Amino acid sequence: MADFFQHGLIATMHDLGTIRRDRLEQMLERFAVNCQVGLVLPVTAGDMRADPFARIMDELASVRWVRHISVVLGVAPEVEDFRETLNKARPLGDRARVLWTDGPRVQGLYQQLNDAGLGVTTPGKGRSVWTAFGYLLADPRLEIFALHDCDIVSYDRELLARLCLPLVHPSLDFEFCKAYYARVTDRMHGRVVRLLVSPLLNALISLLGHDRFLVYLESFRYPLSGEFAVTSNLAKSNRIPSDWGLEVGTLAEVYRNTSLKRICQVDVCRQYEHKHQALSLDDPSKGLMKMAVDILTSIFRTLASMGTVLGPGHFTTLRSAYLRSAQDAIRHYHADAMMNGLQFDRHDEEQAVEGFARQIALAGELFQREPAGGEAIPNWVRVLSAFPDFPQQLRQAAEDDRQEFAG
Repeated sequence: MADFFQHGLIATMHDLGTIRRDRLEQMLERFAVNCQVGLVLPVTAGDMRADPFARIMDELASVRWVRHISVVLGVAPEVEDFRETLNKARPLGDRARVLWTDGPRVQGLYQQLNDAGLGVTTPGKGRSVWTAFGYLLADPRLEIFALHDCDIVSYDRELLARLCLPLVHPSLDFEFCKAYYARVTDRMHGRVVRLLVSPLLNALISLLGHDRFLVYLESFRYPLSGEFAVTSNLAKSNRIPSDWGLEVGTLAEVYRNTSLKRICQVDVCRQYEHKHQALSLDDPSKGLMKMAVDILTSIFRTLASMGTVLGPGHFTTLRSAYLRSAQDAIRHYHADAMMNGLQFDRHDEEQAVEGFARQIALAGELFQREPAGGEAIPNWVRVLSAFPDFPQQLRQAAEDDRQEFAG
């Protein structure tokens, strides 16, 4: 049975199993008339050709309360990638458009920004999401932007309903809603959250004391989830990282730009399953090890931007404190897995923790060399001040691509 425990600094909305999907959708169909929703679906060419994407398209075809859907296609250099995505998005009808970030038109728009000193040179999910938000800003009727990944094997449209209702319902006043879920099959997944982020935050709090930002991050049950909903005004103000620090960086921007009272998290599904990254213990430039470095440096740089001083000695102590916290977590997860009849490879968990501990030292070195990090994508407030019609140009690029390349 689900719990209703409220923990931390933000509101938590649980799935108590007491409401049906059709009731959620009825409320959304009623209230989304005056608070319209735009949906962003970032997808690569590879994920577009996988089975989950087709399932998601079929599920969303029945969602009547979303006004506009932006399928933003990245890592797709060939025209055929774009054409195939257009065909697979047809069940969504005229409310959907495919935004091809590798196409010559959008690339030309990126170059326009780069020439003006507004750097958008780094490809990836972060830039794709940022581009789609700009595209949606062209329609002032869209008040809520929602986002979810396109590799969700267990996708059900109730996920989207539960994600958006806290922002759409007129009796609530949230500006940002983060999804959480349990990633479980015959074993526990989500190793970066379970074995790195949560123990790391505990270790940082023990090292730095009761830091409000760290306690805020620790309040999220799944801080690395790829699903969130945000008001258009907040989306316009937030800067979006371009690497694996996207999720943590987004939470940091939300913390900076709105009140904690306007932030919530919601349990969106009973089971969440998507593709898994390799651990890549031997190569820190790939897989979960690369993800860990990006997340760690994002946290360190955010703390520095808030006035926290981090020196070499901090990272040595942090590594030791993290290892103790992570080893305690393994013991807890082992007991939890046993009580639920799940497979649990304790040696594999220990190896992951040791690999993550090594990344703390590496991330500390990177942070000390570049405390401010690389060039971040500018927020849309800044872009619009320089190019007020840029969202309309993105819309026109998507429409021109569709007209030229649709088969």
